[in-house]
Amino acid sequence: MISRANRLKDVKEYYFSKKLREVGQLQAAGKPIISLGIGSPDLDPPTEVIEAITAAMSDPMAHAYKSYQGIPELRAAMASFYKNHFDVSIDPLNEVLPLLGSKEGIMHISMAFLNEGDQVLIPNPGYPTYSSVTKLVGAEALHYNLTEASDWLPNYSEIEKNDLSKVKLMWVNYPHMPTGTKATDALFESLIAFAKKHDILLINDNPYSFILNDAPKSIFQYEGAKEVALELNSLSKSFNMAGWRVGMVLGADNYLTEVLKVKSNMDSGMFYGIQKGAVKALELANDWFVDLNKVYEKRRALTWKILDALQCVYNRENGGMFVWAKLPDGITSEQMTDKLLYEKDVFLTPGTVFGSNGEGYIRLSLCVQESKLEEVLARVLN
Repeated sequence: MISRANRLKDVKEYYFSKKLREVGQLQAAGKPIISLGIGSPDLDPPTEVIEAITAAMSDPMAHAYKSYQGIPELRAAMASFYKNHFDVSIDPLNEVLPLLGSKEGIMHISMAFLNEGDQVLIPNPGYPTYSSVTKLVGAEALHYNLTEASDWLPNYSEIEKNDLSKVKLMWVNYPHMPTGTKATDALFESLIAFAKKHDILLINDNPYSFILNDAPKSIFQYEGAKEVALELNSLSKSFNMAGWRVGMVLGADNYLTEVLKVKSNMDSGMFYGIQKGAVKALELANDWFVDLNKVYEKRRALTWKILDALQCVYNRENGGMFVWAKLPDGITSEQMTDKLLYEKDVFLTPGTVFGSNGEGYIRLSLCVQESKLEEVLARVLN
């Protein structure tokens, strides 16, 4: 076997890729594992979306290559969605770029703006892909602390104790994954000011806005954001379309032009039928989110009961499709998750997956039927 690339030296296999293999092996051995670990929606996409993709199959051009920038109807629908839900004006011609899922955008943005030796501000705890992609492109991760004491918000005075002269990007993610902390006006205003002060490109990763959140926010609602920020968004969580791989990056034309240079060399456009389905999803009325959240509210209430049984502490004001909880003293995150997996046949996520500040916490997904959550509760109480 030839030697691996140096860029993989410090990059590990994604935690869930490895752990799900183990869970699969346990299930194959007859273990009745219930997984609360993954945020993959188990509910169906809107009926209208399925009908739209089905109808698109008969279009004579359905199976041909499509534009790297998406069909005009999709870009227009994305811009209209931002206007309708965030009151943000987006030019569909040059301020939005459809993606094959927003995770793709993390790589594209990093490749477009980072050189070897550049630094990137990454939240701890935070989405692990920010760190792994930074390493893959040869840049250096500079983690900034998010803690319960600071309400999981950035501490700028602490960040500024570092030499920030090599920092080019800063990843933020609100509603925050994994904690569920919601964005505030003051947060985005301060982030924009910080980015301007230090000449940093700010990327707000925003896929959870509409899940258990009464006040969805975009960073582009705030003055000066387009000068220093990009925003990623996705249909995966909001419309139960995770496997469809439909996302978007929004921002000023001069930034998106650079991202497109990478993207156009990495894929050959999004399947036409999926784009037509995405258009239909983005056109749905707000009633869709109201009904969706009624389901998640019931699931969250059961999840809180599970956490009460585990003697955990959690914030009932947080949003998103996960519940983040602090463990009782005397047990680590991985000890708790292994104990539940091997003794109760329940898989959930240790907080350490998201960084060192996740020690002492666990994360539970709401992408699980109520009957399964009731079974988990019964196992925990037994």
